[in-house]
Amino acid sequence: MTPTDSTPMVLRSDADAIATLTLNRGASRNALSRPMIAALHEALDALAHDASIHVVVLAGSGPAFCAGHDLKEMRAQQFDKQYAHDLFDACGRLMQRIVSLPKPVIARVHGIATAAGAQLVATCDLAVAADNARFATPGVNIGLFCSTPMVALTRNIHHKHAMQMLLTGDLIDAAEALRFGLVNQLVPEAELDTAVMALARKIAAKSCRTLAIGKSAFYKQAELPLAQAYDFARDVMVTNLQAQDAHEGICAFIDKRPPTWQHQ
Repeated sequence: MTPTDSTPMVLRSDADAIATLTLNRGASRNALSRPMIAALHEALDALAHDASIHVVVLAGSGPAFCAGHDLKEMRAQQFDKQYAHDLFDACGRLMQRIVSLPKPVIARVHGIATAAGAQLVATCDLAVAADNARFATPGVNIGLFCSTPMVALTRNIHHKHAMQMLLTGDLIDAAEALRFGLVNQLVPEAELDTAVMALARKIAAKSCRTLAIGKSAFYKQAELPLAQAYDFARDVMVTNLQAQDAHEGICAFIDKRPPTWQHQ
């Protein structure tokens, strides 16, 4: 189907407390145009306040996960400085929205994830990839260094690996992405949906309040010096311990029974 103005940029489907957001511009390799960024951000905002959803899966339609920013859009805008500022600002805010979302986000990666597409993978909390997927930050090859993807990449993988990707622009295969730590798991492409949903269901069965507390704390402590990180984590655990789901979980463990979470 050829996308029209009425075709949604992002599709949403819900099942088993899991929402799947699918980038819906397969013909353009799901490029992150301004409208695509806005649509994805809007979808994430809606999910932030949806108590029925515990886990989010981010996927791409067509032959690729996401090829990065829309270079044709950039050229059509004549590389205007204000347009560029607004584009990269919007993309940065989108990535921060994924991090701040009080629900784990899993990237379902097939085909290629390049430039801002690799940034999306690095930004998601977890990533499951087809074993034939490929990844790159190739901006250096076209004279536009992947500086904004660099932010997510350097917070996700070792600096030497990040610099290899950023300075060469080379595609790396899925096995290399797994070795770098960019993805968590590789499976044959035919098994990708099964593997992603198995992981999502496992996480969705946890207390959603506990997941939200833990995700937020993970990213905050990572930016703190060691002593401050421990002080912060101590306070988080003290607060977490007062929650009903923590009481229920501990009692269920001691009593050798499944927990019944209050915040489902």
